Amino acid sequence: MQSDAALGKRIDFTQTLHSSTKRDYVARVVEFDKAVCAEIASRFGREYWDGERQYGYGGYHYDGRWRPIAERMSEHYQLKPGMRVLDVGCGKGYLLYEMTQIVPGLEVAGIDVSAYGIENAKEEVRSSLIVGDASTLPFEDTSFDLVLSLGTLHNLAIGDLWSAVREIERVSRGDKYIMIESYRNQREKANLLYWQLTCKSFYSVEDWEWLYRKIGYAGDYGFIFFE
Repeated sequence: MQSDAALGKRIDFTQTLHSSTKRDYVARVVEFDKAVCAEIASRFGREYWDGERQYGYGGYHYDGRWRPIAERMSEHYQLKPGMRVLDVGCGKGYLLYEMTQIVPGLEVAGIDVSAYGIENAKEEVRSSLIVGDASTLPFEDTSFDLVLSLGTLHNLAIGDLWSAVREIERVSRGDKYIMIESYRNQREKANLLYWQLTCKSFYSVEDWEWLYRKIGYAGDYGFIFFE
């Protein structure tokens, strides 16, 4: 795997959706025992997805919010029937489901560390999702036309993160897109530290770009910021 690869484009598909959710950053560290909440959230079980808000999503149900993102991605990457898409960190599969509705005949696959997330995934795509580790993808080389990973890889420590990015590069025969949590200034850094429960890799935009190049990642990328 080469190092210092030429990165693809920085693209924002998700910040609008992310920013639409109101957050009380300080309350998360004042009203609750943050260490206990983080420990529970890091199990990625029922509490993380569908428990109280201090443990994660506070209820993660299908409501169509991923449809506009799926539309933009499908158009940008010119997805067509018969093409194969992998979502690394697919959660409950909502993004993949929307893609199959936008592009009938699209072949999708998803992998997530959360057995609860897969068990409670969107029924229409559940059979295409598996429980697994992003750092060791159980797929053949160059087997997907598009590999996505949204809001996942920052949950990995540096060694597993390095392996996961290389795995995404390996299984893609075409386009790739990674989106992670990051910060551009001290306020966003503080908000990220207050709000996060499962993040293990805290890097600025510049540090993420440096890291991608060192790993040899040549795909597109994006960020969400806690403004």
